[in-house]
Amino acid sequence: MALHIVEEAERCLNCKRPLCQQGCPVGTAIPLVIQLFRERRMDDAGAVLFQNNPMSAVCSLVCNHGAQCEGHCVRGRKGTPIHFSAIENYVSSTYLERVRFEKPEPCGKRAAVIGGGPAGIVAAMRLAQMGVAVTIFDQNPRLGGVMRYGIPEYRLPKRVLDRYQEILEALGVRIRHNTAIGSSLTIPDLFRDGYDSVFVGTGTWRAQTLGVSGEAGGNVLFGLDYLMSPETAEIGERVAVIGAGNTAMDVARTAIRQGASEVTLYARSKHISASSDELEYALLDGAELVQGKAICEINEHGPVFKTAIFDENDRVTGYEEELDQVTCDTVIVAVSQKPKNKLILTTDGLEGDDRGLLIVDEHGMCTVPGVFAAGDVVTGPNTVVHAVAATKVAVDGMLAYMGVAKDEVG
Repeated sequence: MALHIVEEAERCLNCKRPLCQQGCPVGTAIPLVIQLFRERRMDDAGAVLFQNNPMSAVCSLVCNHGAQCEGHCVRGRKGTPIHFSAIENYVSSTYLERVRFEKPEPCGKRAAVIGGGPAGIVAAMRLAQMGVAVTIFDQNPRLGGVMRYGIPEYRLPKRVLDRYQEILEALGVRIRHNTAIGSSLTIPDLFRDGYDSVFVGTGTWRAQTLGVSGEAGGNVLFGLDYLMSPETAEIGERVAVIGAGNTAMDVARTAIRQGASEVTLYARSKHISASSDELEYALLDGAELVQGKAICEINEHGPVFKTAIFDENDRVTGYEEELDQVTCDTVIVAVSQKPKNKLILTTDGLEGDDRGLLIVDEHGMCTVPGVFAAGDVVTGPNTVVHAVAATKVAVDGMLAYMGVAKDEVG
């Protein structure tokens, strides 16, 4: 046990009104976990974390702690907040390796889970723990979704995701890899074949384009496409990354690790949507950030920008007349993602909003009875912990819809 983690736990004030817990999107019982950790009750602490948030081992690594638990810590007002992420990672990782699951007694209901990302994994796990027979349909060859294919190994070791597959299999969950629902198989086919309800956690895999000329050029890549297999891309020495979100930061840091000597992030304004931690890591790794650059086009030399003029409140008031031609080997567009539309096109009555995001009610049910959804396919690109919080609501809705009594799953 790392000494600094013990020292961090001892610094906790065990507040009667834990603001850290209020700052967590999934309401992790942080004071209780720290107290159990202090008492060396590791399995109990791990169980508290896991039952509330099965993705705790992941969230401890990739959450925006500075804006959530640690950002709300009382100690942070006059000093350094408790680094709960380090404690959580130690406890949850240890528990994940130790815990053993057995297949529960079947309840007689079947559920299909579309998508093997964070929402799909949590849905499958919680349903299986209730005795529901679950089959995951995932378009990728390995489980994990954006956690595996969009978050680099140096941020999230793939062994953690492999362990989740082992747990799911122990619970009796069946996994059909390389199977995209909405092509050969559709949601109506799932109901035809006896599934009592369907959960959609397909995420947002379609790149948001810039809408400028040159995006189809051979020197252009999209961020998530690049992160899925960076070793196959010849990016050269100089790389321009368009965007300033967390995906853009991952792209920049990965490009540096792939050998690029000059990586620059370009943002339209002075607002950076990436977490402060991820931006700091990208800058530490050697990336540069240029703000106030609105892209006009991409040509064979690189991107062409309009340069913004800011007022004293950092608002864009106009643009300089002269355009800025940036010369680079590769342009990587990482502005956002949106859902693919195959499910909507192949399912009568399944509705999405103007961005293609699925519409759900307060129980997570879509506009087709028995179909539930949560995660990025409902909210747009968001964090793992937000996907977990919404999935818990949707799973409760599924259990009620199927008439399965909710047990002490968490």
